[in-house]
Amino acid sequence: MTAAQNLVNAPEFTVSELSSALKRTVEDRFGHVRVRGEISGFRGPHSSGHCYFALKDDSAKIEAVIWKFAHARMRFKPQEGLEVIATGKLTTYPNSSKYQIVIESLEPAGVGALMALMEERKKKLAAEGLFDEARKQLLPWLPEVIGVVTSPTGAVIRDILHRLEDRFPRRVLVWPVKVQGEGSAEQVAAAIRGFNALPDGGRIPRPDLLIVARGGGSLEDLWSFNEETVVRAAADSHIPLISAVGHETDITLIDFAADRRAPTPTAAAEMAVPVRSELFVEVAALSRRTMVCWQRSQEARRNELRAAARALPAASELLAIPRQRLDHLGAALPRGLKANTHAHFRRFATSSARLTLGVLHGQVTHARQRLTVSSERISLSARSLLRSRRERFAGLGIRLKASRLANAKAQRSAIARDLERTHRLAERARRALVTAMQRLEARVVHSGQLLSALSYRGVLARGFALVRDERGHAVHSAAAIGPGVNLSIEFADGRIAATTDADRSWAIASESKAPREAKPAAPKRTTKPVDQGTLF
Repeated sequence: MTAAQNLVNAPEFTVSELSSALKRTVEDRFGHVRVRGEISGFRGPHSSGHCYFALKDDSAKIEAVIWKFAHARMRFKPQEGLEVIATGKLTTYPNSSKYQIVIESLEPAGVGALMALMEERKKKLAAEGLFDEARKQLLPWLPEVIGVVTSPTGAVIRDILHRLEDRFPRRVLVWPVKVQGEGSAEQVAAAIRGFNALPDGGRIPRPDLLIVARGGGSLEDLWSFNEETVVRAAADSHIPLISAVGHETDITLIDFAADRRAPTPTAAAEMAVPVRSELFVEVAALSRRTMVCWQRSQEARRNELRAAARALPAASELLAIPRQRLDHLGAALPRGLKANTHAHFRRFATSSARLTLGVLHGQVTHARQRLTVSSERISLSARSLLRSRRERFAGLGIRLKASRLANAKAQRSAIARDLERTHRLAERARRALVTAMQRLEARVVHSGQLLSALSYRGVLARGFALVRDERGHAVHSAAAIGPGVNLSIEFADGRIAATTDADRSWAIASESKAPREAKPAAPKRTTKPVDQGTLF
């Protein structure tokens, strides 16, 4: 008989059943796998947020998909042509009869791929101008407060604090972050932005200088400081920033965006502050030089004063001509006073001749008329201003009354709406409380039933018994009981005490310890039925 004749009576599968069986086989057989390959056909996330592409090598290709929530958590985003190591689960896509890998995590394949990704990211950020020297700020000569972004448990922060204490003690604010692993880049960027967001004069002082520090490590360990979010946060910092990541040979992208790069965290502390003892010596030297310069200046001025004093003529010679002029003017002073008095007297007589009583009366009358006209104009202006102010105040009173009524009406409507909303929320809260209590009661009942079902007392109720020794421990075999041992046997309805029989217990123990010869099992002949069978 042919194979087709043998399968005449075999059950039939639908296409969906066959596809589901294949899907279960692939998922159960392989589970989670790690695949190394080159990304091909990646065009960015789909409108739904999922990513679809393929992983290929020299001779094969496999379809790949990254769901939206997994793509959001990834540190390394997929890029066209990048060689990666993908970790995920194999599955099938029944609609197109193909298998694919659902990727859960993604990482570059080796240091070479990381260097290529770093160079590409460096070119991109440099093209945006984040590494320009014109953006970099000058470090403060002596900062009052220094902010440090690093791990609080590492040796880096201790080295920085010790170096600052030796050179010039300053106040240090530490923002604890992870410096390696998942989420470390986001924490470092958030710390830089957090220091910049502190207000001047607040409860927490705003730092004058920032230090982003980490100890040495491999390229993978330092990769968090190559992330775009960290580089952009360092470039956007308004506070001068020193990058002290790794050792002198380690280069990260934050070094290019920072205002100053330090080869080590200790060197960053040396860049931050000067040496206080050297400053004391320099100030003392400057003070001595200042005193010497002042003394020399005073001595030079004394010499100049002595030279000028020797070149000046005597006081009698300088005052001779002024004394002679004073004597001449003193002799002419009485004649000048008399002439001046006569001139003023003639001017006063001329003015008094022009002043008569009629002229004074005319001027007073004219002034009174002007005063009367001005008072009448002032009275008219005051009455007009008073009338206009009364009309304006009356209009404002009407508008104020209408506005008050409208505001009261609006407040009543708002209170009514809030009261209605409060009643609705109270009713919803009551129904939610009732529902929650019902669910909790159901869970308690279910837990009680489950506890009863799992209790050993149910087994005792079916006719079994629980045997315990003198210490209350359960006895699992007859070989563990010696002769003359007191036992406690628990039944469903109570306990009884018993003592083992010496002969019987020893016989049971001997019988249990005697080796049994295993009889060879006769081989069973199985006849495979002629049907379709299973696919697996």
